[in-house]
Order: sequence, then structure tokens, then C-alpha cells
Amino acid sequence: MRIGVPKEIKQQEHRIGLTPESVKALTIKGHQVLVENNGGFEAGFSNEDYKNAGAQIENKASEIFKSSDLIVKVKEPQKKEIDMIRENQIIYTYFHLAAAKNLTDGLIKSKSICIAYETVTDENGKLPLLAPMSAVAGRMSIQAGAHSLEKNQKGRGLLLGGAPGVASANVVILGGGVVGENAALIATGMRAKVFIVDKSSKRLKELSEMFGDKINPILSDEADLKKLVRNCDLLIGGVLIPGAEAPKLVTKNMIKLMKRGSVVVDVAIDQGGCIETSKPTTHDNPTYIVDEVVHYCVANMPGGVPRTSTMALNNATLPLLIKIADQGCEKTLKNSNNYLAGLNVYKGSVTYKGVADAFGLKYIPPEKVIKNI
Repeated sequence: MRIGVPKEIKQQEHRIGLTPESVKALTIKGHQVLVENNGGFEAGFSNEDYKNAGAQIENKASEIFKSSDLIVKVKEPQKKEIDMIRENQIIYTYFHLAAAKNLTDGLIKSKSICIAYETVTDENGKLPLLAPMSAVAGRMSIQAGAHSLEKNQKGRGLLLGGAPGVASANVVILGGGVVGENAALIATGMRAKVFIVDKSSKRLKELSEMFGDKINPILSDEADLKKLVRNCDLLIGGVLIPGAEAPKLVTKNMIKLMKRGSVVVDVAIDQGGCIETSKPTTHDNPTYIVDEVVHYCVANMPGGVPRTSTMALNNATLPLLIKIADQGCEKTLKNSNNYLAGLNVYKGSVTYKGVADAFGLKYIPPEKVIKNI
């Protein structure tokens, strides 16, 4: 199979779809890999690294899209890339379609086969291809939040862990999944006072066993969210509904209750955000202020640490890619319901319910389109 790896063109996105090590794993099996010139440079991977792994370097993304059976990316295709996607071409990347109507329409029109990292499942119903980037984003959320709390960033002028004789800051984490767990890992390490809100008592028990008395677990049904938001210094939005738009858990009125200079980091912004006042920002200009509250809503947080992120992502995405390359897309999806869960758009049909529901589009179950092949 001919596999194309274009350079990411989304603003401030420096990751790349494949590391040289992943390229070698594919070329050693006889697959051809085309990598765009300097595509991995910002992540610390040179053209020479890719050539030594057996890749062919192409100067233009258009040549890669034109020649490849399968395109491997990190972020969702941008408008310029959508126009280059060919009918029946496989696109393997993060899409987050439930928060992107124009992208969804463009992919439907392209009649391509779109497999989304963020909706592939495992035997436990978890999201193994989303998990590594959620882990990175969760850890970065505390790093970003702590920086944003500094006075020269228009924050409250607080140190998360306090100081001798000075109380630690209050951190409220919405969601106890991969983002929440990793945010708690860093926040507790910085000696902040951490509250985690989740709807699952089982998950909260797991987190309590993990962190002990370093966290305050709170069941969402019993939480006084308004009070928690009002009293916190740093609010982390880490709620996710797989493949669907994030629920707006924190309202504008709640934000108005927060202390001047407190900080919101909405990690769920890729899925529309779980805080009503959130809007996507970039690494170039990551924050804005609403009602004297600093909002950090960078839509591709792991892009800020591209080397770590690219390697972590490839650990998760490569096994499925190798299966598709070795035995074809349809056979791979037919043989695994977990992989089939990643199919979001198939040759003009929306095959992920959360995406169809978000925009009132016709939903066709993925097993139905695959069965007809």
C-alpha cells in the first residue's frame, strides 16, 4: 500500500503522522511511504531520518494526496487538504467531526473513507488512540493553568502549590477520565488542593485508590458545581463524550461568579468545549478574558510538545495502520468492531451516530456499509 504523510498545516501544529521508526515498520513489510519535505522537522525528525527508514521525500503535499492510497495525519484536514482528498482514499487522523460542520460536509462530498483516532475503541470500551494525547493534554493543562495564574499573564498571581505558611491553590477538574487523571497527577505533584468531579462512582473509587487523600473525589450528581467553580482558582474542563460534542457543564453565569484572575483550561475544546464561554485559541495567542477570568482554550494542546506527542501517538496508532496496510481497510474493519467504531464517514455516508446527531444528518451504521462490500 502507498501511504502518504503530509506536513501538518494547521496553525501551530508541529506533530507529524508517522515517526521514522513507524515508517521503517511499514517499509520493512513492503509498503511505500511518502513523507512531505521537512514534515517532521519541528518534531525533531529530519528528511535523512525518514530516508534511512525507507521513505520517499516529496516536495509538495499535492503529490502525496495524488499518489497515496492512505493518508496519515495528526489533525483534521484543513480546507486546502480537503480539496485534495480523492474518492475512496483512506484518511486516518483525528477528526473531531461533531464540532466541525464544514469539515464533515467536505468529507462527505469527497467520498473518502475516514477513520478517526478518537472513536476507535478497545475491549473495555475505552479510547486507546485518544488516550495518549489526552494524557499529554491533561498534564499540559496544569502546566498551562499554573502559568496563566501568574500576574504577568493577567492571572491571580498565585503559585499552585502555595508556599510555607501560604495555602495552596484550589484546582477543580471536571471529568475523571484520562485527561482528569493526568491533570490530577501533575496538580497533586505541585501540591495543589485538587477536586475531581465525575459521574461514575466506580471511577472516583479508582482515582481515590490511586491518589489517596491528595484528591477530593466528588460524584457529579451530588456536586454543588456552582460553589466549586466559584471557589476554585484553576478550573480544568476534561469531559468527553466519544465522537460527540462536549456537554456545556459550566455556564456563563457560573464564570461570572469566579474570582478575578482565576483560570479556565478547557481541554474539551476540540469537541466544542465543556464551558459555555470557551472558544478555540492557538499556541500563538492561547488566552483571552471573560468576566475577569483567564480562559486557555488551545485546540491542539499536545502540538506544543510535538516530539513527545508524535512518539506517544504512534505507539497507539501504528498497530491499526499496519493491519490496514497489510490486509486492506474493509477486511480490517469487518474483522473488528473496535476498529469499526473508528469509521466516521464512508464514501459519502456518515457512519458515526454522534456526528450525524450533531448536524441532523442521515446516519448509516458502519456495519451496514461494510456488510455490503
